[in-house]
Amino acid sequence: MLRSISGLDDIQYYGKRVLVRVDFNVNINNGVVTEDYRIRSVIPTIEYLVKRGAKVILASHLGRPKFRNQNNSLAPVAVRLNEILNRKVDFIDDCIGTEVHRKIEKLHYGNILLLENLRYYSEEQNNDPEFCKAISSLADIYVSDSFSTSHRKHASTYGAVRNFDIRLSGFSLKKEIEYLSMIRYSPRKPFTLVVGGSKIKDKIGALENLLPKADKLLIGGAAAYTFLKAKGFKIGNSLFDEEHFQWVTKALSSFGEKILLPVDHIVSSEENSFSTVTGDIPDGMSGFDIGNETSRIYSSEIGGNGFGTIFWSGPMGMFEVGQFAGGTMNVAKSMALAFWRGAMTVVGGGDTIAALKKSGVSESEVTHLSTGGGATLRFLAGDKMPGIEALEQAN
Repeated sequence: MLRSISGLDDIQYYGKRVLVRVDFNVNINNGVVTEDYRIRSVIPTIEYLVKRGAKVILASHLGRPKFRNQNNSLAPVAVRLNEILNRKVDFIDDCIGTEVHRKIEKLHYGNILLLENLRYYSEEQNNDPEFCKAISSLADIYVSDSFSTSHRKHASTYGAVRNFDIRLSGFSLKKEIEYLSMIRYSPRKPFTLVVGGSKIKDKIGALENLLPKADKLLIGGAAAYTFLKAKGFKIGNSLFDEEHFQWVTKALSSFGEKILLPVDHIVSSEENSFSTVTGDIPDGMSGFDIGNETSRIYSSEIGGNGFGTIFWSGPMGMFEVGQFAGGTMNVAKSMALAFWRGAMTVVGGGDTIAALKKSGVSESEVTHLSTGGGATLRFLAGDKMPGIEALEQAN
């Protein structure tokens, strides 16, 4: 069973070194953080520990660097975190070693130190035992507030965790598990799934687990074209997942009455030209967004959900490009409408959160934003989550 940071007596934090695994894998452009939701989501945990006199040591990865480079440094994150908290956040350009230990020793009670990118060391992703020891030697207490990395058996999320006697969950991780467990086990009816994005394979596990519970599944994005082809429609040059075609065919056979597919499409053969087609997509053309009629149907289904549950993962099209953004923007606004009408709305994945922001829907107009992405889908599929299991397996 997970133990939250609020379950430990306040006095046990005072003067102790607390290592908090966070996910600050955020977008940085020209040295400036451009999207800070993942940073803001862990502020309650950081402030809780600070107020109890802990030495707060934050550890995160950023990107997939093959070598140490400025573009993958967490230094800009320290600047942004400083601005959000309105207090000094120390930063050190390493995550293990003598200098890191010295820096931690000099920290005053209630101060914060952000370590440099864990993935500058290949040992992090390899769950190297010596690297695990080096990480765990930095602190007395381990806290995970990084649900989005909990599906990985890395040093900072799994191996090092097992070296701590006290392992706790932060508030963000606890909240993620509570909402996603509700989706996974007992969603309030009616239960609507909205699935988009480009890859079907990442969502198959979650769909297998959730489809029997769902009342409707609305499919958009590139994922829709494999379903349409399985139903005999022509999809032109649209993206098609041949590897998982058989699974899609089986899903349509078992749950066809629940599955809604696009009836029209925004298509293009060139970057600067686009048109709307109904039904089949002509040869030489590719679908890049759901059409206006599909958008109307999906918006009606979502907005009319009432007091049920809606889970959305993946955009309806290439929303980064203006002429292909309409379907995703309408779905986002319909999610907000459903929320205000009383539905429980959960949104998962970085692209989906970015789509919400672009549509003008605020974070307060959704019940829960999951930072997880792949971790969210793995949890909903019922897969093992090493980062969570390591917290539960306390000594």
